[in-house]
Amino acid sequence: MSDLIQMDFNEVLLKIKQSKASALSEVNKVLIELYWSLGEYITQKSTKDNWGKSVVNELANFIQAHEPNIKGFTSRNLWRMKQFYETYHENLKLTPLVTQVTWSNHLLIMSVSKSNDEIEFYLKLCINERYSKRELERQIKSSVYERTLLVEKTFSNRV
Repeated sequence: MSDLIQMDFNEVLLKIKQSKASALSEVNKVLIELYWSLGEYITQKSTKDNWGKSVVNELANFIQAHEPNIKGFTSRNLWRMKQFYETYHENLKLTPLVTQVTWSNHLLIMSVSKSNDEIEFYLKLCINERYSKRELERQIKSSVYERTLLVEKTFSNRV
């Protein structure tokens, strides 16, 4: 195969990979929007209609009974969606970032972050570096947020 044909083929392959990445990104965005919407709905029902653990369990069972092939809507995950919505909905700085990060990364960030600044740091890190859950986990275990704060504090003290 000539070098020119190989370059053409590589260009086609690149277009395929870019389209695949774009499609996955769009699917993630739609799923995150759904989880946000369900979290908002459950939050409102919890407040207005006193939905609690038993009602959310019934909802999870209802979903499973009516759509047995749909995964990810256990009562535990429905509560996580509520937590997701409640974590981000009042923070106008964070809200625009939520659809750019995967659900598994959101769950990890929410489980370890102690402040909105830390959440924002990890969201932006995921977006800028395109971190997988495994890589984000590695960064969290290496205390990247705390180390970054120390560097910034040291630098600002010198200026």
